[in-house]
Amino acid sequence: MMPRERLTPKEVQVAILVWEGLTNREIGKIIGTSEQVIKNHLRSTFDKLGVWSRLELAMYVASHGGKNWPTSSEVSEVGGHPVSGGRHAGDHAIGA
Repeated sequence: MMPRERLTPKEVQVAILVWEGLTNREIGKIIGTSEQVIKNHLRSTFDKLGVWSRLELAMYVASHGGKNWPTSSEVSEVGGHPVSGGRHAGDHAIGA
């Protein structure tokens, strides 16, 4: 099983939003949950993917297709938040 396959749909959604450059607070508002829950999702995602920071997570997403990660069918699993046209991690400092 690939590391990506271990992620829950919420963890995938959070990872994509981190790649887009959103803060935990902004992600929480989009998903409809607290900033602490987002931090919990990130901690779990970091462990599953073997990354240590938001920057490494954003680089992981970028190196696995960026806006095309996950595939279209997988995006529908996580509620289909648009992944194109957003800010990207390289566009500005990644906030918490």
